[in-house]
Amino acid sequence: MISTRITELLGIEKPIVQGGMMYVGVAELASAVSNAGGLGILTALTQPTPEDLRREIRRTRELTDRPFGVNLTILPTITPVPYGDYVDVILDEGVRIVETAGSNPEPYLPRFKEHDVVVMHKCTAVRHALKAERVGVDAVSIDGFECAGHPGEDDVPGLVLIPAAADKLTIPFIASGGFADGRGLAAALALGADGVNMGTRFVATAESPVHPLVKQAIVDGTELDTILAFRPLRNTARVRRNAVSVEAVDILARGGEFADVQHLVAGSRGKTVFTTGDIEAGQWTVGMSQALVHDVPTCAELLERIVTDAEDIFRRRLAGLVLVAQ
Repeated sequence: MISTRITELLGIEKPIVQGGMMYVGVAELASAVSNAGGLGILTALTQPTPEDLRREIRRTRELTDRPFGVNLTILPTITPVPYGDYVDVILDEGVRIVETAGSNPEPYLPRFKEHDVVVMHKCTAVRHALKAERVGVDAVSIDGFECAGHPGEDDVPGLVLIPAAADKLTIPFIASGGFADGRGLAAALALGADGVNMGTRFVATAESPVHPLVKQAIVDGTELDTILAFRPLRNTARVRRNAVSVEAVDILARGGEFADVQHLVAGSRGKTVFTTGDIEAGQWTVGMSQALVHDVPTCAELLERIVTDAEDIFRRRLAGLVLVAQ
């Protein structure tokens, strides 16, 4: 058993949080992670409407009686998103944990606090984490450069970012980006984090809703099989290296604009990858941690393995390195 500030804050057994991933964070996966002792996360904007989110929350409650959360990513979009309506549903349905990401969550915090909701904000820099702490979030998730999706523009890897955050934050925080096994959990705790957030590792689990061929592609992938998209636009995203993502990167590197690659990087094409298993059908998100993914276990098997391996590292390997003066 590993007990940290994050397990106490969230009411979970294992300090492992499932990332809120588009098209992946649905009831089956979130409930499986929660039932395994971690924190499962529903992705609000995977649901087309707030009422669809309401139904997904209720489906999750039918599958687990343990804590789970909802991810609400707040970003400027071409088509306006009714964020307030999604917040209404989260509160109406009695969700007690929310992971925010993207823009500053401060405008929504008074309503969340009024309903005793624990808010954890995802950050890619220590300065952003400190601002989140100042505006009143309960915890933060700090994303290193290795992560899938948007790592920010500072390019600071977890080995530096995690202890830098630990030096300055007073609220609990979890480490994200590059974590997939017990070694990662042990390292994150040693560096000062209170747990880990994993995305890519949970895509390759039995309960993940993505196509088996996508899961196998992650198992077969290496740390070299990602590419950084949108760098010239200062909206960097780590995605799987394939013909589509390479073409989009090349167009932007030659001075192209977003309009020139929009047809390549459309979210609908990424969704097609996940549903059909055609890993060349579009641009899709994955982290460097795919190099550490070697199988497709159930969430229960995965979480038990990670915690057991981390405990073994602390009890045996590291303890054996310490020489006590006689």
